Amino acid sequence: MDAAYARSVSEVLEAFGVDPTKGLSDSQVAENAKIYGRNVLPQEGSTPLWKLILKQFDDLLVKILIAAAFVSFLLALIDGETGLAAFLEPSVILMILAANAAVGVITETNAEKALEELRAYQADVATVLRNGCFSILPATELVPGDVVEVGVGCKVPADMRMIEILSNQLRVDQAILTGESCSVAKDLESTAAANAVYQDKTNILFSGTVVVSGRARAVVVGVGSNTAMGNIREAMLRTEDEVTPLKKKLDEFGTFLAKVIAGICVLVWVVNIGHFRDPAHGGFVRGAIHYFKIAVALAVAAIPEGLPAVVTTCLALGTKRMARLNAIVRSLPSVETLGCTTVICSDKTGTLTTNMMSVSKICVVRSVHRGPITMDFTLTGTTFAPEGLIFDASGTQVEFPAQFPCLLHIAMCSSLCNESILQYNPDKRNYEKIGESTEVALRVLVEKVGLPGFDSMPSALNMLSKHERASYCNRYWEHQFKKISLLEFSRDRKMMSVLCSRKQQEIMFSKGAPESIISRCTHILCNDDGSSVPLTAEIRNELEARFQSFAGKDTLRCLALALKRMPAGQQTLCYEDESNLTFIGLVGMLDPPREEVRNAMLSCMSAGIRVIVVTGDNKSTAESICRQIGAFDHLDDFTGYSYTASEFEELPPLQQTLALQRMVLFTRVEPSHKKMLVEALQNQNEVVAMTGDGVNDAPALKKADIGIAMGSGTAVAKSASDMVLADDNFASIVAAVAEGRAIYNNTKQFIRYMISSNIGEVVCIFVAAVLGMPETLVPVQLLWVNLVTDGLPATAIGFNKQDTNVMMAKPRKVSEAVVSGWLFFRYLVIGIYVGLATIAGFVWWFIYSDGGPKLPYSELVNFDSCSTRETTYPCTIFNDRRPSTVSMTVLVVVEMFNALNNLSENQSLIVIPPWSNLWLVGSIILTMFLHVLILYVKPLSVLFSVTPLSWAEWMVVLYLSFPVIIIDEVLKFFSRSSRGRRFHFRFRRADLLPKKEARDK
Repeated sequence: MDAAYARSVSEVLEAFGVDPTKGLSDSQVAENAKIYGRNVLPQEGSTPLWKLILKQFDDLLVKILIAAAFVSFLLALIDGETGLAAFLEPSVILMILAANAAVGVITETNAEKALEELRAYQADVATVLRNGCFSILPATELVPGDVVEVGVGCKVPADMRMIEILSNQLRVDQAILTGESCSVAKDLESTAAANAVYQDKTNILFSGTVVVSGRARAVVVGVGSNTAMGNIREAMLRTEDEVTPLKKKLDEFGTFLAKVIAGICVLVWVVNIGHFRDPAHGGFVRGAIHYFKIAVALAVAAIPEGLPAVVTTCLALGTKRMARLNAIVRSLPSVETLGCTTVICSDKTGTLTTNMMSVSKICVVRSVHRGPITMDFTLTGTTFAPEGLIFDASGTQVEFPAQFPCLLHIAMCSSLCNESILQYNPDKRNYEKIGESTEVALRVLVEKVGLPGFDSMPSALNMLSKHERASYCNRYWEHQFKKISLLEFSRDRKMMSVLCSRKQQEIMFSKGAPESIISRCTHILCNDDGSSVPLTAEIRNELEARFQSFAGKDTLRCLALALKRMPAGQQTLCYEDESNLTFIGLVGMLDPPREEVRNAMLSCMSAGIRVIVVTGDNKSTAESICRQIGAFDHLDDFTGYSYTASEFEELPPLQQTLALQRMVLFTRVEPSHKKMLVEALQNQNEVVAMTGDGVNDAPALKKADIGIAMGSGTAVAKSASDMVLADDNFASIVAAVAEGRAIYNNTKQFIRYMISSNIGEVVCIFVAAVLGMPETLVPVQLLWVNLVTDGLPATAIGFNKQDTNVMMAKPRKVSEAVVSGWLFFRYLVIGIYVGLATIAGFVWWFIYSDGGPKLPYSELVNFDSCSTRETTYPCTIFNDRRPSTVSMTVLVVVEMFNALNNLSENQSLIVIPPWSNLWLVGSIILTMFLHVLILYVKPLSVLFSVTPLSWAEWMVVLYLSFPVIIIDEVLKFFSRSSRGRRFHFRFRRADLLPKKEARDK
């Protein structure tokens, strides 16, 4: 039923043709079931496994590698190869692709769990009135029009319109839907608000929320998908996962690289058409196949096969470091996304605040005989832990609070006029509440005040175990006083009272809204001497002024406390007894901000990250919290920076765009608003992190570039998120952002390292083919270099230490290329040297080595015609494995030196020495050990077409490899100088990873 909240009870009942005293008949139930369907959230069909697997191979680089593997296998068969040699190269390539696909499938399977978790918030059973009788039925059998009764602890089984309240009040915890920090009072009145949000629909009970106080009857108006929970499910289904900035850059890089590879392969093949008929190949066709094999080898050399694995490993290492910062990463790419986050949309309750209501101020009357009349106390401690100090108006600590008459009676009243429980959970190592947060805050206040008559109070309480300490003082007062009768809180009175007896003396303690309590008071308790004096108009005005200050300027939730001596022997209470009260004091409480949040906010500002506080709470409360945490430090007027959802929606489109660029606070929001905010910010090319804990947050968490769920939040929010905060702390997000930036910097370093290495391999094969030399490196050797000797140091580069100024720089732009401009030139120079050094090793063996044939250069580049000419050497010399072994070893060693170059982008090895990253040193040692292993262990040397090297050959390898350090040191020097910046300007358009002007949607 549409807009049931705006209709009266009689209109709703008439619309469904239901009698509230009898409920629906069986025939009506059957008819409504046909019209509206079952009360279940439809189960979304999951993507078949085979589709998920195929999706992982829908990438241009992957397709090229598959083609290379197939061609490699085909050419091996044509050449007559059998056994391991024929299958090695294609098998290695396919194993890498299979591993990467497995990671992708697991990630996507996790994403679908969020929808399944949503079903867990549906109620199992419901108390339903049908045919004039109440019965307990499965909640799935409810239909619109059913009359349902709910009470304390009940999970609401469907969206329902209230028709009758069977207690003084009904309060519902709907935080999972709206994010409100307190339970909400429900009523029967229709809502006339235009564009009403969930918080305005006070006559509707929403499916999945929980009744925390009272009993009521309601008529079902929405089931299954036509509920608030169903709307969230639909929003999640319509939300497509955003591609992370790094994934976009790598995809662009793959497309760019694929085009370059295809062009070079074709070029090499075409350039050598004239050599197809060379006698060494045995015919035109076999010559064409030979150079096609070289083109395939070139493709294998150009594609960094180990890059996906290294990226995954580096991000996985980042997740471990983040876990130590209480940030549990569920999606690996989100580690890097944090590094370029420009806007954090943070939930208020529980993230910026402790989500633990705490008394922060107390106002009492000192004495009517001397001014000032009132006196304020402030309290420390922002959690449910019974730890904190009390300070007087001058800022002096109150050593023995229970010695002050007003504080002592406030503690009595807070303990006895209270229905909540405070307990210690040893498993979670924290204090937990059962009941209303405001009442638990009063229990904690009792513990901070301590007990009278003991000079060691309250410090002696610290000697107790945490379990005993939780409610030690509360239990003392409950043993001193016997509760006789209770008047529950009601909305018309706005107060509750309890009658207690102690030593044949009856006392009534009352607490409630200050305006209700003060209006019923005729006397006040003086804090100076404990006397009770009449409440004059002057004192009443002073108390009301203090209340307005607490509630207005300090935006505290205020309660007034009072007592009354009752006639001896009285056993019951009535509403008439709540008069002629004696005022004890006024307490102001709030959900306090976390102590570390202010510094975290300052870190965000210095890092160029904007924080928008998003909450379901009211505007004034949220603005007060924002003032305390420093979000409004730079503002005198909040106009244009603080909006409710309704205010924002009423703005014209152009003003909405401007508002988004300035917004600091967004209040009274519901799920659709959060998702709308994320989409609007993304349309302005912002990289958005969204925090949340409720079911209501799931669509926005899924839509955001990085969704951050709270560890204490719902399973739905966690399943829809990329990251979970174990401690629910905003400061942990900021620490994770710093870690994300460091991880991205390291990722850039090892991507550049692998790219420069692969450029070297391409240069080696391309130049050798163009000059007409024999095959310098065979594909299996290139695979070994790409996977093992490149992969291990690249992974270790991920352990480079975080820069000290990582949070002082502005967020990088999403369009920023991983390698561009001057850096592209630098790594091109390095890559060219790597390739030329590799060829130089090959040429050296043939021309200069004492163990080689010492051929003239002209003979080397005309090796194809060897069999047609008379030579002083056998033609089989060109099949010797030693020259390619020298080339391969030069390639490996020069890349080890190049790995050291990547300890820092611009800093010299003198400033950041190799031992600053011992993992990198260890990986270089391990790589060299593995390389020596394949050179000197017989089966492996045959497999990789290599042979042991002599000492003289090793020395030449070192001579050819070490200059890469000197070359990069010179290039780094230019990078640090003004000349390097001019080069950067000159080369800024030559991006290795092409930029995109518009954001991909």
